[in-house]
Amino acid sequence: MDSVNLSVLKTLKDWQSIDVPVWLFTVVETFGSSPRPLGAMLALRLDGLAVGSISGGCIEDDLIKRAQRFELPTDHADILTYGLTQEEAMRLKLPCGGVVRLVVEPVRLEDWVGDVLERISRHQMVRRTLNLKTLNVTLSEGIPEDSITYNNEILETVFGPRWQMLIIGAGQVSSYLARMAQALDYIVFVCDPREEMRETWDVPDTTLSKEMPDDAVLALPINSNTAVIALTHDPKLDDMALLEALKSPAFYIGAIGSKLNNDKRRQRLALFDLTEEEIARLHGPVGLNISSRTPPEIAIAILAELIQVRFEQQKTASLSANCNSSWNESIPGNTVL
Repeated sequence: MDSVNLSVLKTLKDWQSIDVPVWLFTVVETFGSSPRPLGAMLALRLDGLAVGSISGGCIEDDLIKRAQRFELPTDHADILTYGLTQEEAMRLKLPCGGVVRLVVEPVRLEDWVGDVLERISRHQMVRRTLNLKTLNVTLSEGIPEDSITYNNEILETVFGPRWQMLIIGAGQVSSYLARMAQALDYIVFVCDPREEMRETWDVPDTTLSKEMPDDAVLALPINSNTAVIALTHDPKLDDMALLEALKSPAFYIGAIGSKLNNDKRRQRLALFDLTEEEIARLHGPVGLNISSRTPPEIAIAILAELIQVRFEQQKTASLSANCNSSWNESIPGNTVL
């Protein structure tokens, strides 16, 4: 899950021991330009302390003022909409043309926050269902394909790591990549059959295996939220992983090495049972071309390209969702700000 949202949940758990009203805000619809995606969250206390982000600051300031004026609900959830008029967008300094719809819920002293965090610690996905009228919360198993949904009565959100990364090779670049990837909502798996490389691996909360790379790819339940990145610099190991990964639904498959080496790699891959379309999926050299040289710079370049690819996917999905949205402002209980 979004690392910002994870910090919101952890803060909520801490705040539950304090006798002060707390609200949780969730972005449930956006239209036009929006600085935060669907599902972005903000936790807010009556005294004005806030954790998380739903707009980058403009809406947050207004919500703090509303809380301190006792204008937020205390016994039910409500729907708030920002940016419907040009005057309001200018007053709040919203992105040009952007409209953001939020669900605001008072957070009671219940144990659902702790339950969600405990499941996330086990790398599980959790679907949370909130009854907007009663504030009752139920938890169930989630899957990566789940998405946020809401209507007049129910809000369903999904928590937990949606993305997974398989790194071939336990070298220095892999170490930096794994640490940074965890902050971007990836469960990280690392495969390296070389014992001397595994012995120096020290990245916590990762799964390290000694399988051969092709076996590691086949063993991992690869889906459209998976990235496979070959970083050993050894064609025998990297190519083994790529032969299986390029046939999988992984959204990103990359291999380290120069352009010349990757051109040779594509020629080798063409000798096996891969189509031209499958080979064309390979990002090689891996990462964006930002003239990176050092291991952390290479890791940043790889993650930058992953962010770019993920954003394009989310943008396509968001456009599709907005085209299907009626944006009915006559919903009972809907507050237009």
